[in-house]
Amino acid sequence: MTTLTAKSKTKSKQTMAERANTLRAGVLGANDGILTVVGVLFSVAAATTNHFTIFIAGLADLLACAFSMASGEYASVSSQKDTEEAVVKAEAALLETDYSSELQAVIDHYVDRGVTTATAAKIAAQLMQEDALGTVIAVKYSLQRGHYMNPWDAAFSSLVAAASGGIFPLVAMTFLPVAWQWPGTILAVIASVALTGFLSAKLGDGLVKTAMIRNVIIGIITMIIHYGIGQIM
Repeated sequence: MTTLTAKSKTKSKQTMAERANTLRAGVLGANDGILTVVGVLFSVAAATTNHFTIFIAGLADLLACAFSMASGEYASVSSQKDTEEAVVKAEAALLETDYSSELQAVIDHYVDRGVTTATAAKIAAQLMQEDALGTVIAVKYSLQRGHYMNPWDAAFSSLVAAASGGIFPLVAMTFLPVAWQWPGTILAVIASVALTGFLSAKLGDGLVKTAMIRNVIIGIITMIIHYGIGQIM
């Protein structure tokens, strides 16, 4: 009973790739929420000083952005999941019709990594005996059997992050005193996009400083463009 429970827990535990995908969706959602909301806020605030109008416009855009990001992530990750499932089905069929080629693919995998052919054959035979399908999809596609990208996790992560990210500029623009309205919003945006740049670099093993600077520059350009549009209006 204990062994069965342990196996069940192992199967249900998310892989690193699954967790990274959920976090990635959240970071992108937050970044998009910040920039789209501040774009609308700056455009509207440059055209009118009515706080209620500014708030409603910002809130409407925040909700639209959050649900748009969530639906986009759901569609994208669903396609990825469908592809992964199709690959596993195809490999399962190949194991039934062409086992020798699948075994050879596993042997070649280890030979390419410096293992001798004789040793690679022994490793492949043992792995295939224990879990043929799991071995093949891991070797050929870096997939783990029973683990597929979850579109609902990505959608929810993106929805919450986009809404949370957009709240910062929305609150700053509509609730700060008039004297602090613009500088407070600018600072809120810069801090928010710098944070999302930091997180995206950490998740993707990228250059933290470069990612943060890039995001801040994009945020500043976004604010300038939309402020200019608001002035023209």
